[in-house]
Amino acid sequence: MKYFDNFEMGEKIVTKGRTITETDIVLFAAFSGDWHQLHTNVEFAKNGPFGERIAHGFLVLSVASGLMGLEGMAIVAFYGMDNVRFVGPTRIGDTIHLEMEVVEKKDKNEKSGVVSLKITVKNQQEKVMAVYIMKLLIEKNEQH
Repeated sequence: MKYFDNFEMGEKIVTKGRTITETDIVLFAAFSGDWHQLHTNVEFAKNGPFGERIAHGFLVLSVASGLMGLEGMAIVAFYGMDNVRFVGPTRIGDTIHLEMEVVEKKDKNEKSGVVSLKITVKNQQEKVMAVYIMKLLIEKNEQH
């Protein structure tokens, strides 16, 4: 288990990848209620700014969260996100992965601290799809 104490400033982690499918987009639209035509209407999207359907931004963030390897961290809670920017479209068939960097650590109390990770979501061509700061409240190792 990775505790607050185990994170090092500047530490970098690259995750495995995951391919975004048409099924992902349809299921996300159904779950979220976001049926915007840019995501769900082939004919509309053909004439849009990207020439085809693209993944929802929140779908990309949700998949990114799953790629983070959170089960290996002593997370108390999701603490927030800052400066979220979608800088490139994520298309059906794109395989995304994350490059994470520890950019800040702050003590919260005697039992936990906040770790800030700069997340860069990239596709199979290393093009940047999204960038943001993810903040996690992480338990301290009681042995320290």
